[in-house]
Amino acid sequence: MQSELTRSGPPHAEPVPPAPAPDGGAPPVAAGLAARYYTDPAVATAEHDRVFARSWQLVCHETDLPGPGARITAWAAGREVLVVRTEDGGIRAHLNVCRHRGTRLVSAPEPSGKAIRCPYHGWTYRLDGSLVGAPEARQIPCLDKPKLGLFPVAVESFLGFVFVNLDGQATPLAEQCAGLAEAVGRYTGPELQPVGRGRIHDLAGAEVQHANWKVAVDNYLEGYHVPVAHPGLMRLLDYQRYTGELHDSYALFESPLREKPSSNLIERLYQQVASPMPGLTAEDRRTWRYAMIYPNTLLDFYPDHVIAWTAIPTAPDRVAVPGAFYAKPGSGLRTALARRLNIKIGWITNDEDAVLVARVQQGLGTPGFQPGPLSRRESAVGWFAERIRADLDGAVDVTRPDVTPGATPGATA
Repeated sequence: MQSELTRSGPPHAEPVPPAPAPDGGAPPVAAGLAARYYTDPAVATAEHDRVFARSWQLVCHETDLPGPGARITAWAAGREVLVVRTEDGGIRAHLNVCRHRGTRLVSAPEPSGKAIRCPYHGWTYRLDGSLVGAPEARQIPCLDKPKLGLFPVAVESFLGFVFVNLDGQATPLAEQCAGLAEAVGRYTGPELQPVGRGRIHDLAGAEVQHANWKVAVDNYLEGYHVPVAHPGLMRLLDYQRYTGELHDSYALFESPLREKPSSNLIERLYQQVASPMPGLTAEDRRTWRYAMIYPNTLLDFYPDHVIAWTAIPTAPDRVAVPGAFYAKPGSGLRTALARRLNIKIGWITNDEDAVLVARVQQGLGTPGFQPGPLSRRESAVGWFAERIRADLDGAVDVTRPDVTPGATPGATA
């Protein structure tokens, strides 16, 4: 949804100049992904190891781990991860599988405790994952406790949100996202409080959209469709002043709200009562911001609340979008009213987007179809496509025909 989109480096660094266009004019927009990236099961399989297992995956907020022994389970790169609050207040993550016979250790929800005990044979682990012991240990000749701790998973708290990474060599997320905390940190932090029942790690309760996960992310990264598909947003946002920045690992967008009162009653009331949460500025009161951390973390920053959600593929043509609403403590009644109105407006937009991405997915399965050139307002879609192509380079053949002869038009391959 950007009218001006620049490519930037680390904070305080000079922007990275885009490649010049052949005619010397504005820089070209990177090409979008070929249709097969959205429809081929082989691509979906490769993404588990080449995209998700190598990237930081959003699993919860620190408030989901309120004290020592608290634990949640979440899915990342096709694996179930167990995240716990340790006795010293830190956070650890492990694969949610017992080292004995592979039993699933924790099923959500589960109460806090000082240890992690397998429900099958009772092998017991400390919160840090080390094996404490096993019943009748003398009957297990090769029991080497130091070598049989839980499989560790890298974990990091960033902006108060908890991320995991299955790649033991991953660069810390805060380093990858240099500059993002300075840009939006005033909205976030461990003190955020959840609003409503939704939780980021609740995959079972999440909305499922009928599209490839990358279609959902593409949709989030561009506003070219807003004038046609989102009349409510067009009444609220100053579309021509929507701007964005592209960094190596994240994209950040913002748009001021219109001064003109909306013709819609709920939107007009929101404009009147919009009030910032504690710690925000007067400018924040009239601005909406959005961030996407590659590959699938999506963060919305409003004056009255924050939304954190993620796009998790459940099939080549299905994506679950678990997420949660958060507010800063100490917000007044006016801010609470604005939040209720804003969330109602947001659900309308969400429903519109769910229909759109399903229609895109249906169209991508058309035999012989390949996407056309991108608008400059879709520059972030091109940036995302470049990252995906680089991660999957050599993993799958995306040059062969998109569908087999005789395939049903509109069906996914």
